[in-house]
This record gives sequence, structure tokens and C-alpha cells, in this order.
Amino acid sequence: MSKLFFVSFVLAVFCQCSTSSKKSADSEIPGRQWWKEAVVYQIYPRSFKDTDGDGVGDLKGIIEKLDYIKSLGIDVVWLNPIYGSPNDDNGYDISDYQDIMAEFGNMADFDVMLQGMHDRGIKLVMDLVVNHSSDEHRWFQESRTSRDNAYRDYYHWWPAEKGKPAKRVSFFDVNNDAWLYDSTTNAYYLHYFSRKQPDLNWENPKLREEIYSMMRFWFDKGIDGFRMDVIPFISKDTTFPEITPEELNEKYHGDWAFFYGHGPHIHDYMQEMNREVLSKYDIMTVGEGAGTVLDDALLYTDPDRHELNMFYHFEGVSIGYLPGKFKVMDPDGYKLTEFKDVYSKWDSVFAEKGWGTVYLGNHDQPRMVSRWGNDAPEYRAPSSKMLTTFLLSMRATPYYYFGDELGMSNIKFDSIGDYKDIETLTHYKFLQNTGGDIAEFIESQKISARDNGRTPFQWDNTKNAGFTDGTPWIKVNSNYATVNVETEEIDPNSCLNYFRKMVKTRKDNPVLIYGKYHLLDKDNPNIYAYTRELNGATLLVVLNFTDENQVWDLPKGENLGGVLINNYNDLAIADGSFKLRPYQAIITELE
Repeated sequence: MSKLFFVSFVLAVFCQCSTSSKKSADSEIPGRQWWKEAVVYQIYPRSFKDTDGDGVGDLKGIIEKLDYIKSLGIDVVWLNPIYGSPNDDNGYDISDYQDIMAEFGNMADFDVMLQGMHDRGIKLVMDLVVNHSSDEHRWFQESRTSRDNAYRDYYHWWPAEKGKPAKRVSFFDVNNDAWLYDSTTNAYYLHYFSRKQPDLNWENPKLREEIYSMMRFWFDKGIDGFRMDVIPFISKDTTFPEITPEELNEKYHGDWAFFYGHGPHIHDYMQEMNREVLSKYDIMTVGEGAGTVLDDALLYTDPDRHELNMFYHFEGVSIGYLPGKFKVMDPDGYKLTEFKDVYSKWDSVFAEKGWGTVYLGNHDQPRMVSRWGNDAPEYRAPSSKMLTTFLLSMRATPYYYFGDELGMSNIKFDSIGDYKDIETLTHYKFLQNTGGDIAEFIESQKISARDNGRTPFQWDNTKNAGFTDGTPWIKVNSNYATVNVETEEIDPNSCLNYFRKMVKTRKDNPVLIYGKYHLLDKDNPNIYAYTRELNGATLLVVLNFTDENQVWDLPKGENLGGVLINNYNDLAIADGSFKLRPYQAIITELE
């Protein structure tokens, strides 16, 4: 006889099961590392908290909010660049690697912030941006003065008398051209990104030692690691051969980023960096895996190769875009089956060696809930919690973007005048110059633009969401009146408190960190279900990725134990089937 019952005592069961699962799974776990067990919280400092009224977040703002950061239960803060910079690309164009950008404060502020984090048991990972510098860096200013300057070979120059160099594309240039003519020495210089971001020449051992010395400077100050910006791009074939469209398609998947990510000496440089710097400190390293694919993963992360601890790929966040269009989403959205396939494939790479990462949002992506969930008022919170459940229940180090713990959503600007990001602005000019579809581009940016993830953090419902007393550098999302820390702190069912609960669940259950991942029901277009298994403990994760009720059958022969996580206050089960509400997420024990 069918029996329908509701689990309304989730919190009590949660406490009981967390302990039992931990006890059964924690006895023997080989290869444990603190950076595998960490939850990384990324802060975009420009948008976190402003204390001096200039509309730009600063280090004192982070210091002021250290207790909030600690309350999240996270272990590591990844901080976007805070070095000296003219801000052509919001700090990714560095003019002084060993100083602090004036808008953010000074080195004394940094020292206070770092000590405050360490006092609270929080580690700090900084951005390492060494594929390129700012054109205002002293090295480049010297390099461009004459062909025989001592710093000339710190960058890639091509003498104009040899003709224009072979085509290379730029991601942030209005003409997509990565070579810029400089009349001072009658030569072109290379810039894969903005014209104000000339590429550094890693072929030069003097340049490499300058970078290693700079890294030691920060490690000796006490930082705990580096996230390495577009690190696969640092190696170039300095003969700069012609790359035909056919060769690009046949060898490099038709993707310039893939070509850039497979330079001839990339692993020589990574191993040298490890040998000269990284191996000397107890730190974590993560590479931004631009231009890399599945086959590259262990080349960077196999511990026997002595390169990096982990890197993050772009295959997941690239799902759902129309081919041949710049960040234009398929009007039908992304396919969950493809999403499951990508994350399952990447998990399998690290089954025996290396270690993975998982993320759904960062400073280069739109807001998680708008891109992967549903930011309509009635679904924003449950879909945000569901995505949080996914991130914190996978076998990989989770990287969680600031504000996503509140369910912050895309701002969706209607006008190009509201955008600040060089990526959006240069592509807009490119479309203007080439007769592209401007209306389609502006509409697509409401979903995909990077500025959606860079709007000010929402602290409370006062003016400017409590971010600043001045005029914010970019507009605040109008939903700050209800989506903010102050409001969510007092709501036990808020996205914020759910995030804290999910972090604790992960920490209390090593099976969610180290356990074997097994995908269930791979062809289901609506439900993402998988198990995590370690030392006899098995947890089942079931995620409804839709705005409709779904029924999902428990695998035959399996018996449910207690519920660890549920983003609703009830759970309906009948005859071995889950009756899932829109965007419902559950984690249960299997007995």
C-alpha cells in the first residue's frame, strides 16, 4: 500500500547523520591536503565594501567585514588583484607588482588584513598575473625607449622592417588584433588582451627570475597561495609562425585560446616555477586553465610532475552559448544532460591522481543564479540553494563567488553606457565598426556580461546597499532592498544561512570531499543525481534543475537513511520515489 510521508524534522536528522557519516568515513583517507578540504571564497575587492566614500571597495572594507567572512565557515579567501594598476582591466593590468593600488589602500592596510585573516584561521590566496603587465609598468616604459634597452626582451617585439607579424588575435582589442605598432622604435608589440596589457616574454630568464623574486616577496609576507591568471598563455613560439584557418581548426579546435594555451615550453616554465618558488612554501596553487582541455588536466596537476595543485577549466561555464556568437545564449537555455556530462568527465580525470576544482561564478562570469538557476522572484532562493548544494557536494575544491551566498542576481543593464568592463565595451565597438547586431549583443549581455558579477555587495537596505556613502563605481542591483546580509542574517531559511549549513555539512562529512563520485540517471533532462562513497559511507545527492515538480525514483535495492540537507522545509517520498518541488536539493544517507 502506497504511503506518503513528509520529512519535517530535517535539522534533527541533519545533526545525527553528519556525525555518523563523519565517523564512518574519516578513518582512512589517503592523500589528505588542507587545500583539498578548503572552501574558497572569492572577493572582488572593488565591489566588496568601501570605507572612504570614493565609491570603490578597499582593504579597510575587507578588514571591517572579516567577522562576516569568518561566519561563513570558509577556509580561504581568493582576492582579485590589488596591486598598483591604472585599471584598464580592473587591476589585471599591473604597473607595480609589489605595491597596493591607491584606491584600495596601502601596504600597511594589507598587513592588517592578512593578519586579521590569519587570526581567524582564514588563508589568503592572491592573483598572480604574469602573462602580461600594464604598459605603464617600469619594465615596459624602459622596453619601448630603444631596441637595445636592457628591458627590451622583457616583452615581445617585432621590427616593422620585417613586415607585419603573423596574425594573432586579441581578446580585448577593438580590431581583435594582438599586434600594436609603436612608432618610438618602429616595431610592433604583442598583447593578447588590451593594448595596455603587453605580453611578457617568458623566454627571457631574467624576466622569469624577476617574477619568481616577486612571488617570494608575497610568500615571505605570509600569503597562502596564488591563483594564476591565464597561466597557460605564458609560453610563446617566438618565431611567430603563420597559423592558417585550416591549421587552427585541425590542431587547435578553431580556438585561438587553445593555441595560446599550448606553447612549446609551458610545462618547462611551470616546473621551474615550482622548483624555484612553490616547493619552498606550504601554499596552494590554482591555475586558470584558459585554452586547456580534458587531456591537459594531469599535465598541470599530477603531483609527480611538480607543477600546480589544481586548475580550473572553462568547459562547464561555456555550456549553452550559441556557436560563432560572442557570449550569446541559446534561447532554449543550456541542456542539463550536457552539464552533467562535462562535470562527470572532469571528475573522472582526477579519480587516481591530481585534484579538481568546481565553480559556477567568478569575476569573469555572470551571477550564478541568473546563469544556471532561475532569478525570478519565486525561484531565486531555491535555485540558488540548489546550485550551492551542487558546488559543495562535488569531489573538487569549491570556489564560491562573493554575493552568491545571498543569491545575488544579474543587474541586466539596458544601456551600453552602464557597462564598465573592457570586454563588453571593446566588443561593442567592434560590432559598431563591423556592422554587427548591436541589439542582440546588448540583450545577450544581460545574461553573460562580466559586469553582472561585479556589482556592489549588498550589505543592507540602506542607500547603495550599505556598500558606500559615495557614488558607487558601478550601479547597485535594485533588488538590494530584500537581497542583503542584514535581512538574510535573521531569516533561518535564507540563502545565506543555507550556505553556512551546506559548508558545515561538507566539513562534517569527508565523503563529500574525498568520496568516489558516481552519476545516476545520466539521460534525465531535469534531475542531476549522484552518489558519493567513502569507506562504507554513501550519500545520495538529488537536484531538481527545473521550475516544475519532478518525480525521481530511488535506485532499486537502495534504502534511505537520514536527510543531511534539504533546501525546503519538507520532503515528500512515496513508494521509493522522491516528489521534488521546483529546484529542490537533497542529500541523504543510503543504508
